[in-house]
Amino acid sequence: MNWKPIKVACFSFIWGSLCVSLGYSQSTLDLDEAVKTGLEKNFSIRVAENEAQISANNNTLGNAGFLPVISADGSINQRNEDNLVRYADLPDRDDENAITTVYNYGINAGWRIFDGLTMFATLDRLSTEEKISEEEAQFRVELVLADIVTTYFQIAGQQKAYEVLLNTVEISQERINIAETKRQIGSGSEYELLQARADFNADRAALIRAGTIMNRSKYLLKRLMADSANVEYEVESGINLSEDLDLNMLIESAFEQNRELNIARLNANVATAEIREITGEWFPQIDVAGGYGYSRVEASSGFSEFSETAGLSYGITARVNLFDGFNKSRRKQNAEIALKNEQLRSEELQLQITSQIREIYVQYSDALSLIELEEENLQITQQSVEIALERFQLGTINSVEFREAQQNLLSAENRLIEAQIDAKSTETELLRLSGRLLFKD
Repeated sequence: MNWKPIKVACFSFIWGSLCVSLGYSQSTLDLDEAVKTGLEKNFSIRVAENEAQISANNNTLGNAGFLPVISADGSINQRNEDNLVRYADLPDRDDENAITTVYNYGINAGWRIFDGLTMFATLDRLSTEEKISEEEAQFRVELVLADIVTTYFQIAGQQKAYEVLLNTVEISQERINIAETKRQIGSGSEYELLQARADFNADRAALIRAGTIMNRSKYLLKRLMADSANVEYEVESGINLSEDLDLNMLIESAFEQNRELNIARLNANVATAEIREITGEWFPQIDVAGGYGYSRVEASSGFSEFSETAGLSYGITARVNLFDGFNKSRRKQNAEIALKNEQLRSEELQLQITSQIREIYVQYSDALSLIELEEENLQITQQSVEIALERFQLGTINSVEFREAQQNLLSAENRLIEAQIDAKSTETELLRLSGRLLFKD
């Protein structure tokens, strides 16, 4: 099976849909490179590809029963015997160590020319099973791709949060400097300095924890990429949304392209083919056979030194199973029940996916609204911190009020980053559920 179209489509998705700016550097991992590496090395994808290849290998005319079976055989057998023959009117014959050698070889062919159309049903089933394996492999690719994209942008957000904390630490250090200056000139107290240092240490601790969380996500991304190289890296910092998704279009696309739904429909087709296979057993089976054989017998005793035969053989056989304890009827009834179950699973899955899309779309819409709101809040809090820092330097506000403004800025920046990550994660999942993550229209 050729997986190149799938991987090319993935790259098109990365370039066209995610709208990620490409900036290469020695320590920066680009999303396109992360996806490429993951598609090539991820173990679950490679296993799924191998399983799809097995199904492709099984989908042959010979495995379906269309082709004849041809065999050749040959043998040489030898006997060493003592023969004693006693005649009524002739002298007895006593042959010691009499050797008899028998040569046989031949070629035979058998071909079932009619089996109640079972072979056609079997071929349809094998073809459908191959399609199922292909869909399952693509479904695995979608899952891995979604995990890579989601993790990549989580790291991007965590990097931004880390940079925000770095800036917070710098502001806290500036606050310490101001508190020390005030104490030296007598306008500040030791308490304010100690409080500034305590807040500075708290900010540094938060920075360390943020670094731990970010590194954990980076290791997860490397596992998804099946990359064992111990190399430090960063990711592109931008978290850009690809498009405004429409709920009705997502649901309509899911009905047509969702991998799980396609697999459920194909499983129903397999069940239908199995019913046809069982139905074919009620009809006669007709086989034709032919062959060529040669046999030679050499004997050191007896009236002849050797005898041989050679020639063609051919014939036609028809058989029909008149009664098998109603087993065919039982198997067909079970197969029809299995078909109904597959149809029910398909309907249930369709309802489930529709519900998932609606639920995630609400989260996606809320995240978009939060992004717009938090961007406005961030501008307000940034201006507030600038004013608070000026007033703190002038001594018109105390350290508690300044710290509150600083915490408000930190919270606003983190809320914006969280909303951006949520929007990207839900967008990716919506594209996956709608079947558009690999192949965009």
